[in-house]
Amino acid sequence: MDEQLTMFRDRFEATPERHEGLSYDVLESRLTPSKRTALAWMEQTGGEPNVVALNGRLVIVDTAKESPAGRRSVCLDESARLGRKKNASAASVESMIETLEVHLLTPEQYQELQTQFSFDEKTSSWLATPDVIRQKGGALYGDRRYETTFIYHNGADSYYASRGFRVCIELDYSKNTLRLK
Repeated sequence: MDEQLTMFRDRFEATPERHEGLSYDVLESRLTPSKRTALAWMEQTGGEPNVVALNGRLVIVDTAKESPAGRRSVCLDESARLGRKKNASAASVESMIETLEVHLLTPEQYQELQTQFSFDEKTSSWLATPDVIRQKGGALYGDRRYETTFIYHNGADSYYASRGFRVCIELDYSKNTLRLK
């Protein structure tokens, strides 16, 4: 885990404009063991986590240029994966993150993050999907093409080699105050 924290720290310190006013030492002192575990997993699976502001809050989020390589070819959730008649994926987003203190990005977070830097120009990422869509077998995903962010729908049981998912870890920081809760 120390190697992953070193990589995270280096990335954090190389991009101070993403988290202006927040020192790494203060951030690290507030990372609980479960958040450290989640952060290490994000790093190990290719997410290139960093701290950014989303909706006025600082969060740790995947900043990899393309959907994390270690999280591709998965269905959205277990019920969709198990419901496939044949060729089910080896895992689902739900099964991969169920024990971690992370959240799948919402469509709104995905779109806001795309205004800060461009990503998923060759891949796509599953997004948190409202229950009303899931109940009908659907799921949402996003990507960026033609300098535009798109949010689409697909069957939740589908999976593709170029579709993965991005997550975030909630922090107790407000972008405006940087006050600890």
